[in-house]
Amino acid sequence: MDHPRDEIVRILKLAKNVLVVTHIHPDGDALGSQIALGNVLRSLGKNVFFYGEEPVSHLYRFLPGSAEIDSLLPALTGFDCAVALDCGDRNRLGAAMESLLTVHPFVVIDHHLGHQEFGDLRWIAPDRASTGEMVFDLSQDLGADLSFEAAYCLYVAIVSDTGSFKYSSTTPDTFRIAGELLRKGVKPAEVCGKLFDNFTVKRLSLMRQVLDSLQLYAEDRVALISAPWEVFAKTGTTSADAETFINYPRSLDTVKIAAFLKESESGLVSVSLRSKGTDYDVAQVAATFGGGGHRNAAGFKLPEISLGEVQEKLLAKLLPLVTL
Repeated sequence: MDHPRDEIVRILKLAKNVLVVTHIHPDGDALGSQIALGNVLRSLGKNVFFYGEEPVSHLYRFLPGSAEIDSLLPALTGFDCAVALDCGDRNRLGAAMESLLTVHPFVVIDHHLGHQEFGDLRWIAPDRASTGEMVFDLSQDLGADLSFEAAYCLYVAIVSDTGSFKYSSTTPDTFRIAGELLRKGVKPAEVCGKLFDNFTVKRLSLMRQVLDSLQLYAEDRVALISAPWEVFAKTGTTSADAETFINYPRSLDTVKIAAFLKESESGLVSVSLRSKGTDYDVAQVAATFGGGGHRNAAGFKLPEISLGEVQEKLLAKLLPLVTL
């Protein structure tokens, strides 16, 4: 039986009009993969429409092509296929999920371990460090000459999802692909400057207050930080400004698992989980709350519940993992 990747290549080669989407609240891997694939398809003469439920976060507007992502869906009957990138389950498509899934064939390309199958054709590769790596391979299969802009977006995707090549998901193949992207002219120092040296005074104030919330448990093996909605309101920031803050408690030398709890104005609590090594699978923890992700990076959301309640339920799951 052919690999689904082969069928995806066939579909994309035949298509003339392609809808390219990713998950809501997209990170660097999601946006980088989405824009890069669209760039590749356009280089092959395809008409591409980029859809995103919300405007691109100011943290990622440096991505070449990000301004083309549109929050208004056109008539969907004119598309020959749709591609969803880095999306672990159908609900992550957002409010337009039902409409998006009316486009056939609906192709899904994702690397999340806890992927919940949806769409007509799926290429799921949990052994890949990022969806960006998969898009690079797909571009080669399509015979595309990767542009500098596409290479730039893919490098951002890979750096974002590997924690700058620090996470255990990083493989020799990750570095091979990164090397190919550098040959296209991508400069790592420039990308890292855009990704990490992008603080505003408001964002720095938010980080200070979030880090002040640090709590340590189980002989400092579990670290929790939190951001109630009032903190975002007070500092004039959004949850997007807090995207990388989870890395700070994770960086403590004794910490094995870190968690970041964020509250929205509507009371929705989002939880980001990070772990070190192979002994602590936070994807399994997230799954018990209806979420998912990878062994070392996962998350979930809970509506109509207080931060305190979520913290209590979460600690009941995390503490046994580090005290066995």
